[in-house]
Amino acid sequence: MMKIDVLTLFPEMFSGVFGQSILKKAAEKEAVEFNLVNFRDFADNKHQSVDDYPYGGGAGMVLKPQPIFDAVADLTKHTENKKTRIILLCPQGERHTQKKAEELANEEHLIFICGHYEGYDERIREYLVTDELSIGDYVLTGGELGAMVVIDSVVRLLPEVLGNEESHIKDSFSTGMLEHPHYTRPADFRGMAVPDVLVSGNHKFIEEWRVKEALRRTLLRRPDLFDNVNLTDQQEKWLMDIKKEYE
Repeated sequence: MMKIDVLTLFPEMFSGVFGQSILKKAAEKEAVEFNLVNFRDFADNKHQSVDDYPYGGGAGMVLKPQPIFDAVADLTKHTENKKTRIILLCPQGERHTQKKAEELANEEHLIFICGHYEGYDERIREYLVTDELSIGDYVLTGGELGAMVVIDSVVRLLPEVLGNEESHIKDSFSTGMLEHPHYTRPADFRGMAVPDVLVSGNHKFIEEWRVKEALRRTLLRRPDLFDNVNLTDQQEKWLMDIKKEYE
């Protein structure tokens, strides 16, 4: 079972996310255990303050190292023989990707640190965390929403969490490309028809169509992804044919 601890000043923000849908089912199946920790409880002053003015002046407040260091120490005191990934959510971090989610899904213990205010004391980054992650090139009011996104992307990859074990294998980015289009019943909806090949029953042609459409969608929307994809000779040929359609 994976253990996920979240250090946050607003634990109530996670109740809806962890209590619904796939994340709820994952916990019920004992694939993951969630633990929310308000690191204000670890503040060592009577006012339970967790932030202070930055040295050198400037706008905003900075999270102090003490409450976060002590909270992490408490969470890891019985895990000496287990590797713990301590993840800081911040705009300066590595861009979160499907590859990173797959990497984290192999861990036993993850700790997410969600900050607020102007930033973190640099000693938290330098001496405590193992990973810094960002979900995009923009700034949020805190790390909670980013943590929810990363956790969801990781937990859905755990064994037996999704109803179909192959569901995530062909997801966008898992193959290195964007995913092919999907259709369901009815075959004709208000004059908009499903591609004939998908109702043909010919599984070989269906699979070829899906690969070609994944190539097409990636070419049109995220051609940069091809820089890191090793295409087969057949896929290269299909891609060239698709490019000719738009010349």
